[in-house]
Amino acid sequence: MKRNMDVPWSYSGDNGPEHWHTLCDWYAEGAQFPLQSPIALVHDETEEPIDQDLAFHYRREQFTEKEFKNTIHFVPFDKESYVTFQGVDYHLTDIHFHMPSEHIIDDEQQELEFHLVHMNEEGQNLVVGILFRLTDKLNWICNAQDDSIWDFENHVQWFDPSMFLPERTHHFHYVGSLTTPPTKGPINWFVFDWVGEMSRKFIQEFREEVLENNNRPLQDRKERPIYFY
Repeated sequence: MKRNMDVPWSYSGDNGPEHWHTLCDWYAEGAQFPLQSPIALVHDETEEPIDQDLAFHYRREQFTEKEFKNTIHFVPFDKESYVTFQGVDYHLTDIHFHMPSEHIIDDEQQELEFHLVHMNEEGQNLVVGILFRLTDKLNWICNAQDDSIWDFENHVQWFDPSMFLPERTHHFHYVGSLTTPPTKGPINWFVFDWVGEMSRKFIQEFREEVLENNNRPLQDRKERPIYFY
């Protein structure tokens, strides 16, 4: 069996989601984690958390734009932005998006979902998910005050990742997995229930490089607790 973690995979056909675990033993190992993502999130099925100590420490920094894993990724040069959860710092390592959204909230799927991926010193991930609807407004991202930060010709950008965060901080928290191979877990997921707005013009800059319908199908919740803050 192949051991290369870069074995090609897709969202349909013989190397689609239902076959990911058969493509190599790296993917098979990740699929053995039982609490897979994404899942359907329902407000009426959540539990109240005991506490909440997720804190964002984002700052303006340099990103490079790369195409891999069937979508566009913004990768920070110096990993200066981070979040703190349960006293542990997780540094931002990657920002990418899926169309349509992978998580569904109260039976409603959105056109777009951004994932802000973080990692601590032990190599454990924490992912923040923000859902968006596409609009024809001029501002490319709802919270971005200046669109001149995007230098698509040179694939380098300077921005504060806080611009992706919602105006309202209500969010779901659950334990799941990565949504792309090797789909390893456990991963702490934080998904905001506020839906942002993003310009179609921004997404069209990447449409040729992003695989159509690059969203993993919903996974079984398996009675895992879902918290709402």
